[in-house]
Amino acid sequence: MPVRVVVRTFSELCITVGALIILFVVYFLFWTGVKAADAAEGEIDTLRSEWADEPVAPASPPASPETSPSKTPDPGPDPGAAPYRAGRPFATMHIPRFGADWEWPVLENTAVTTLQKGLGHYSGTARPGDTGNFAVAGHRRTYGDPFKDFPRLRPGDAVVVNDGRTWFTYRVAKKPYRTVPSDTAVVDPVPRGSGFEDAGRYLTLTTCEPEWGSSHRLIAWAQLDATRPVSDGRPPELSG
Repeated sequence: MPVRVVVRTFSELCITVGALIILFVVYFLFWTGVKAADAAEGEIDTLRSEWADEPVAPASPPASPETSPSKTPDPGPDPGAAPYRAGRPFATMHIPRFGADWEWPVLENTAVTTLQKGLGHYSGTARPGDTGNFAVAGHRRTYGDPFKDFPRLRPGDAVVVNDGRTWFTYRVAKKPYRTVPSDTAVVDPVPRGSGFEDAGRYLTLTTCEPEWGSSHRLIAWAQLDATRPVSDGRPPELSG
């Protein structure tokens, strides 16, 4: 076979492989984001329609400005509350640190298909506002990059959750913590490494580390700071 034919064939193979790589990168970085944004918007629209059709009273009285929710009587889980449905949304989350328009649905479980549509609630952990640890996972990159700015979280940052009845405002306790995926104690009712020592109303956020890998996890812990009935309007952290 002439050298010219070998060189031409090799060049054509390189061009083909290069084109496939570019198409894969476009799909991985761009198209998954488009799909995730559309899916998340659809999940939020579904929630809002359900909330509009079935208005209910707040789950529990809001804490007074002078009293921390962690020190008010805890009514405990609502025995009449229906279990969350796998892969279905039940709340929205806002993190002002990530931008005024940052809003993502929270869906039940952390399956691959669930995290392609929004944030995933670790099944078996607490509901928003309940005593225990309300634990949520999200992609750092791809599928909308919901937790792309995760390392920017700082103590005191607000994380606001809306379940259709109540706004729950959590406050980040400390900068994100790095650990390995097998460290499941970070979502315990009193999460290990958080600095919390007693039973309380906590939130754990998890995402992948490093930014384009998954060998480790970044963890952020927060504690419930305030509650507000949805009927009273958006909390001050989301105003402006």
